[in-house]
Formats: sequence, structure tokens, C-alpha cells
Amino acid sequence: MPLFCRHNRFVAECPICSKGTVLDPNRKAERRTRSVAARRPGARRPVQAAGGVRVSRGEFASAGPYDDGREVRLEKVPGGLRLASWHAGQLVKDAPVLALEDLPAMLGSAAEQGLLATAELPGAADGGPVGPVGADPALGAHGVSPGRSGELRDELRVERLDDQRLRIARWIMRPNRGWELQEAPVLLPADRFLGALASAAERGVLASGDPVE
Repeated sequence: MPLFCRHNRFVAECPICSKGTVLDPNRKAERRTRSVAARRPGARRPVQAAGGVRVSRGEFASAGPYDDGREVRLEKVPGGLRLASWHAGQLVKDAPVLALEDLPAMLGSAAEQGLLATAELPGAADGGPVGPVGADPALGAHGVSPGRSGELRDELRVERLDDQRLRIARWIMRPNRGWELQEAPVLLPADRFLGALASAAERGVLASGDPVE
């Protein structure tokens, strides 16, 4: 591009010849209308339901919904199984609580989808009661599957809260503080869930009737 235009001025200083060129001081930057995803072949955006509601992407078995609108889901996720409460399509950051009578159906559905091994479910395979009726209450009020969380001991516990409800949650042993309930969804391998359920059945926690003391 020549330095001088036909008006005997520097091109950059000529309001006529610089108009519409990169030298035009009044030129506005063009808006980039194409999205990043459109410029990158094969790029995908995260999928969300209408209104920003999250949805489960894989197989899951559920219990509920209950009077407060919550539903408990046992679903397959990377790293194992997640047991969590959901409300209005969103994960709830509380320890999952479900009705005792809903447990057999949820476990049966989980077995049908291959989330849990049918042969290892306590009483669910034959459609019978989840736990032995009339079990000795002296054995305890919760079933346990022990493990570790980093350097700390942890337990997956299946607990009777009353004659109708169960809580399935992780507890962590804190130095000088003792066992602490983790108010959060549970993400663990399938064998930890099976171990806690089997322990609960043996101890009468899953039996119908009054909760064990």
C-alpha cells in the first residue's frame, strides 16, 4: 500500500482513502458470530434439561418420591455407584434417607439393570423380606461396611431412623472427635453397598416392625 494517496496525504491520515480499511480509526471490530463449539469440529456442549435441571445420564434405581418431593436414586457413575437424594432434578447435599418398605423394590431394580449382583442381595432375589423378621436387637442398630478415606477410617452404615425410614450414609472417624456423619451423597464401589446391606440384614436392621435399639 502506498504511503501517499491521490490527495497528496498519508493514507492513514486521509479520511477518504482510509475509510473502510484497517487504517480507518472509526472502524468497529467485527462481531464474532460463530461460537467456540461451532469453530471446533466435533466439539459438544454439556446437555441440560429445560430450566437448567440436571438429569441422571446412566442406569439408576429409585425410591420415592416422598412427601417433601425428594427421590432417592442408586445410579452407576464413574468409580462405582452413587446413592443420593434428588429434588426437582437437582442433587441434594444430604445423607440419603428412604422408606424401609421401598428398599426391596429399589434393590430389585438395581439388580435387573446390573448395578448390583442379584445373588448377593440380602433377600431381594426371591422377593422376600429384606431382612429377618424378629432378629436379635442386641446385635445393633446399623449394618456396617468398613473402609478408609485417605488416612482416616470410614464406614458405610445402613441405619434405622425409626420404624419406617432408613439412612444409608458414610461416617468418618476424626482424630480426637470420633465418628462424624457425612451429610452428602454416597459414592463407593458396589461391594461396599452390598457389604453394608448384608450386615444390616444380619443384625435385623432391615426387618419389618419396630426399629432395633
